Amino acid sequence: MSIPQTGGGPIEHRDQLAAYLEAGCKPKDDWRIGTEHEKFGYCRDTLNPLPYDGPRSIRAMLEGLRDRFGWAEIREAGHLIGLEKDGANVSLEPGGQLELSGAPLVSIHETCDEVNTHLREVREVADLIGVDFIGLGAAPIWTHDQMPVMPKGRYKLMTDYMGRVGTHGTQMMYRTCTVQVNLDFASEADMVQKLRVALALQPVATALFANSPFFEGKPNGHKSWRSRIWRDLDPDRTGTLPFVFEAGMGFERWVDYALDVPMYFVYRDGKYLDALGQSFRDFLRGELPALPGEMPTLSDWADHLTTIFPEARIKKFIEMRGADGGPWRRLCALPAFWVGLTYDQGALDAAWDLCRDWDADTREAWRVAASVDGLQARVGGMSMRDIAREAVAIAEAGLKARAIPGAGGMIADETHFLNALQESVESGRTPADELLERYHGDWNGDLTRIYADYSY
Repeated sequence: MSIPQTGGGPIEHRDQLAAYLEAGCKPKDDWRIGTEHEKFGYCRDTLNPLPYDGPRSIRAMLEGLRDRFGWAEIREAGHLIGLEKDGANVSLEPGGQLELSGAPLVSIHETCDEVNTHLREVREVADLIGVDFIGLGAAPIWTHDQMPVMPKGRYKLMTDYMGRVGTHGTQMMYRTCTVQVNLDFASEADMVQKLRVALALQPVATALFANSPFFEGKPNGHKSWRSRIWRDLDPDRTGTLPFVFEAGMGFERWVDYALDVPMYFVYRDGKYLDALGQSFRDFLRGELPALPGEMPTLSDWADHLTTIFPEARIKKFIEMRGADGGPWRRLCALPAFWVGLTYDQGALDAAWDLCRDWDADTREAWRVAASVDGLQARVGGMSMRDIAREAVAIAEAGLKARAIPGAGGMIADETHFLNALQESVESGRTPADELLERYHGDWNGDLTRIYADYSY
């Protein structure tokens, strides 16, 4: 999750809210790729999640990365809660999930090199202190009571609020992991087309990357339990957003939506002030109960945008949010999939043609079916596997059209990063299917085997 935003001056006119989003528009030559992924850490001997403090802990991991690899500290109220270097951040999710928020990079080759470097650094520090990390969409065994709580004020407020507005909010916070990619847009019209494709086809990513079939020690009946969790989290800030597909969609319409999302907090002087359920519209009038008489800044607006959790969202870029965390090679496949679909106009048009006739009910049905059945999902006579096959082919064509070589010219383009997805489409098997097969097969129902067999 996001660190506090900085650098925004006072908001004097409502127009500044849309202008903030529009400032993200960039010419195509300046488009970049920002990949984020989360992973669970655990003690190698006990298989318990890592606490924040102690010799085998999240803090020890951050200190090791700092000391051995030159990362700079990020602290909150005296606690080490993140790192930064070369435009990238290492941060903490509420239950100690370790997240890399990558730097904005030109190609999938570069972003995959970044992921590989990060995981090698994590492996080196983890080996020194006797811990391991695993990429899954949801914690397979741990209960809520087993999860540590990271010392971040934002998370304390969110935990208190989640219990009031949905049934799965704290599961999302403490026991799920994702991989996502952040992408640019050229104009308002380009943003709208990309956001529509992103929201409509997010279930395809959910199906292809499904990797959370277990929860609290047993199969849960879903290929992506993480996706199931998001469906009952907080209806005010999640979902597939039907208004995005209506006439008149643009930056101003997103502002209207975001202003109707209840606030979580205001960040002042290094502290998170409780603004739970309060209105940013009141804040614009100087009537926020948490800060009576005070007007918001653009940093407050930027912070508020980070508390909105639909399947895809916009800030000064678009975030693709539908995929489970997973195996090493799929951390590069996720950005390849979305870059291929959206960074070439021909591919973007083809992707929109694939889903443009779906209505809101169909899009929501795909969202549900993907979480339950993965690539075996069907809606209205349509097959997810067929749609995924076509989407991956479009992505491949888009990456070929980009024609960005790697390995000093030895690799012609970025298409090989899609190999894992092409294998899934051809076999009909996702990581969740493989895990379930192992659970019912050679693991003989012993889910603890997942740690040794699937850790990084």
